[in-house]
Amino acid sequence: MSASFKKSYSFAAYSSLYITLFLTLMLSVFLLISDIFEWWRPLGFAMVSYVFCFFILQYRVEIFIYKRVKKIYDNVSLLDSTTLKRGQITTDMSTLTKEVERFAASKKLEIESLKIREEYRKEFMGNVSHELKTPLFTVQGYILTLLDGALKDKSVRKKYLERAEKATERLIYLVSDLDMISKLEVGDLNIKYEYFDIVQLVESAFELLEMKAGKKNITLTFDRIYEKPIYVNADKERIQQALTNLIVNSIKYGKQDGTTEVSIEDLIQNKVIVRVTDNGEGIASEHIPRLFERFYRVDKSGSRREGGSGLGLSIVKHIIEAHDEKIYVESDFGVGSEFSFTLEKAEELPEGNLGESHLVN
Repeated sequence: MSASFKKSYSFAAYSSLYITLFLTLMLSVFLLISDIFEWWRPLGFAMVSYVFCFFILQYRVEIFIYKRVKKIYDNVSLLDSTTLKRGQITTDMSTLTKEVERFAASKKLEIESLKIREEYRKEFMGNVSHELKTPLFTVQGYILTLLDGALKDKSVRKKYLERAEKATERLIYLVSDLDMISKLEVGDLNIKYEYFDIVQLVESAFELLEMKAGKKNITLTFDRIYEKPIYVNADKERIQQALTNLIVNSIKYGKQDGTTEVSIEDLIQNKVIVRVTDNGEGIASEHIPRLFERFYRVDKSGSRREGGSGLGLSIVKHIIEAHDEKIYVESDFGVGSEFSFTLEKAEELPEGNLGESHLVN
């Protein structure tokens, strides 16, 4: 506080000194050149003194405020002092007010963003912990049981080792998915483009998942008969993984005796859109914005009973975006859901061109 008073006293002292010197000089001049009692002499003196005082005070105030504001700009890293000009500074501090408001708004957005990220980090760490500890504790439980004496019983030993192996497989599957997502997020996964028939790829996915769908008597089908192949240019292995994840997701949340339908349509001249539609339980609108987050589950208890790593949709999103394509989701709760993604279309190719590929980082 004392430093502030000293600076203001210094400002007032120098300003008073300049005015006193000027008035003394002016008064001396007027006394020398004329009789000071003539009526126009005091008026002229007053007018000249007023004009001088106005300009000297205005100039001094601008300098004083500018130095203080410049120091604020220099101390606050997000305020750009190079944009500050002395002519912008006025006694109402409008320029500083606008800059501080801008600074406060940006900091508020930054703080809100950090809070959201912190909540997401906490939720993510909790989900990872839950997903990892379940198979780990399972393996540990079976091994401890064997060590406590069950190892001598051949039938129990075999059964427990098989269960421990299944838990280990789930753990490996989870770690593998996490590794893939990490690579996709940092762009460290090479995309191997090649020309292939997307219809044939869907048929392969149907064959692979036929038994899984049969457990709920869900029919895997196309929307129509595709008599001709539809060629696309993409990473066949990654698109197969994305397509398989979407179909598995539709089976997981599909209803008993339901249907999972795949359609392939022309979108624009060089794009096709692949749709995976089911008539399952559907997704409430409040969950849709977070569907592609890692480990996010609409029905946590139900989806965990169904199994899976909780990373399927997140992997799909990253694979499609790694191709510079788009993924969409539409759902009506209680009616069903539709996931769709675009791919680059290729004209029908001669047999010799199929399988031609090139890498893209």
